[in-house]
Amino acid sequence: MGCWTTSCDFGHLKAHSKVSVFFTMILIFIYLFYCLTGYCDSMPSPLYVHQTFRSKLFLKEGKKLAHWNGSIVRELPEQDATDVEDEKRQRGLGYDTYNNLSVSNNFGTKEFPKAIIIGVKKGGTRALLEFLRVHPDVRAVGAEPHFFDRFYEKGLQWYRNLMPRTLDGQITMEKTPSYFITREAPSRIFSMSHSTKLIVVVRDPVTRAVSDYAQTLTKNSSLPSFQNLVFKNSTTGLIDTSWSAVRIGIYAKHLENWLRYFPLAQFLFVSGEKLVTDPAGEMGRVQDFLGLKRVVTNKHFYFNQTKGFPCLKKPEGSNRPRCLGKSKGRPHPHIPADVLHRLRDFYRPFNMKFFQMTGQDFGWD
Repeated sequence: MGCWTTSCDFGHLKAHSKVSVFFTMILIFIYLFYCLTGYCDSMPSPLYVHQTFRSKLFLKEGKKLAHWNGSIVRELPEQDATDVEDEKRQRGLGYDTYNNLSVSNNFGTKEFPKAIIIGVKKGGTRALLEFLRVHPDVRAVGAEPHFFDRFYEKGLQWYRNLMPRTLDGQITMEKTPSYFITREAPSRIFSMSHSTKLIVVVRDPVTRAVSDYAQTLTKNSSLPSFQNLVFKNSTTGLIDTSWSAVRIGIYAKHLENWLRYFPLAQFLFVSGEKLVTDPAGEMGRVQDFLGLKRVVTNKHFYFNQTKGFPCLKKPEGSNRPRCLGKSKGRPHPHIPADVLHRLRDFYRPFNMKFFQMTGQDFGWD
């Protein structure tokens, strides 16, 4: 028996509608499945860590990479390489060091840093950053971006994209110790923001120079002796200020360059020595300077006798304390006492000027 054209068409349309609904439901199910497993950005998946095949290959080969938002930005030069814990933090997720919780980067916005640790190398900048990351209102880049000294031509948008996402009330931070001695860095940071807070971790320049030399020696065992590098002429005792290990410690000279752009009130000078002997005290000053509640206190620290510096106590949910990597606290080579004495004499007037400029006496002889 035939059927009326209208009723046949209605039957076909009804069947077609069921098929459409069926396929739509399948697509929705697949979409939700991928979102819940972390393959899309529409629905955050806090426990998923995306790692590309390329990053797995590099990590297998023992190379350290800078990761931001699941993408490899660049291979880190040796001096920028962070430890394994930092590597974990940078694979596309924020990471709360103390609470051991990963946080999806789909929350919050990327902002330029409100504060930058600008120096100095071998002063204690890594320790300061790790201690600060305990604070729930601090979000910081783990690896050193080196934007204002090496990658400025990439532009501010590239720089901001390196930053972790922050929520209201949180502050974005980064640290690159070489900024302090880079002549162009102050004007470049000033162009980004006039109100950026600047933190300088300083240490006895003589001890700092020896530590700098010790680090370089681990990378180049054929390096000349410290005394051969520190003097232009060993007979006259004239110090070679062209050697970076010496030049970095002339803090007053570098600070003069920064004060051309930023008022002293926007600087905080942290004692590298007190960061070891009284980490909670120095961290109190840092938190006050940043306008943060004093969350990081004595209860977070213990002194590691083997390493010779403080470590963070075992976070909840972690099976071990949080200490800096094996490259920190390395033994220093023996330097003749007369060499150290001459170097101390060289630094003394610069130290006095630095104390006067900052209004702080760091107690270096």
